[in-house]
Amino acid sequence: MSLGYLFGGGVGTEPHGLELYRTYEVVQGWYEQVSAWTGLTVGQILEEDLPTAQEERQSVGTVREAALAIGVHDVLASFNLRPAAIGGLSLGAMTASCLAGSLGRRELFEMLAGSRDTPEPPADDPQQGIAIAFGSLADGAPAHPGENVPGVYLAGDFGPTVDGTKRIMMLAGHAEALGALAAEAPPGTVVPLPGRTIAVHTPLRRPYRDFMAPRIDAIPFSAPELPLLSCLESKVLRTADDVRDLFQRNSTDPISLVDVYTGMKEQGVQLGLVMGPSIPEGILAFPFPVVHIERPEHVEQALTTAYELGIDLTGAPALS
Repeated sequence: MSLGYLFGGGVGTEPHGLELYRTYEVVQGWYEQVSAWTGLTVGQILEEDLPTAQEERQSVGTVREAALAIGVHDVLASFNLRPAAIGGLSLGAMTASCLAGSLGRRELFEMLAGSRDTPEPPADDPQQGIAIAFGSLADGAPAHPGENVPGVYLAGDFGPTVDGTKRIMMLAGHAEALGALAAEAPPGTVVPLPGRTIAVHTPLRRPYRDFMAPRIDAIPFSAPELPLLSCLESKVLRTADDVRDLFQRNSTDPISLVDVYTGMKEQGVQLGLVMGPSIPEGILAFPFPVVHIERPEHVEQALTTAYELGIDLTGAPALS
């Protein structure tokens, strides 16, 4: 049985790291380590209100989500559950790269924490935003509901829904243009996300990309130690340069969950574990069964499912 790990990328619900932290000693030690690397307290990483400044808020949020995802990975590893292939979306792609051995954990978290120094956008810049969109799968339909609308970009493709009626996408761009599109489209087709003020995975994030470029260039990347699926194109990342390119382009290029799970299927993955929030549960048509893990009870579900599907857990400790 081949197992794949998928890591989300920050467009879902708040992480639930507090429950895992209270349950597992390995997570407690892990959060202490992240605190030492980032200068944030464990409370700031786990549960305290995020900062109000846009780039600082984004930085702390990425530390929070990546810490949770790796904490889940470490809990599963303590039960001898490890992936045969790995990938993720956005922040999740960088987290997956770390767990594939392409960069150290310290380097990842120092980079995420250092992004807080990104200059804030000028006060007179147009406000940015994000929306979830539901596109048609019919022949000849637009590529996405905002196609050819100025100020609106396709930022992410999550693929078709389970019932095969819609395709779920993420749009990003100027908030005013997204709001106008939502008002003009059929009800429920375009849903702006409140509180999202950064047009991720669009050319509007070029200032952030340019600011972070020398910091990413300074990271000593290595070739992945297991199949690492890109979210920027249909590709297995095999070299240190492949991973560095992913990190450099991640903020401005659109992401695709379809590329990740299709690549995993080609690698022989038969069960996927989704770490942390952001990938909708029970809505998307994955090509293999998936278990979403955010809370302690999900860990038991993952272990039970792995056992039922024939994954060898010999020598794993019993759940308390």
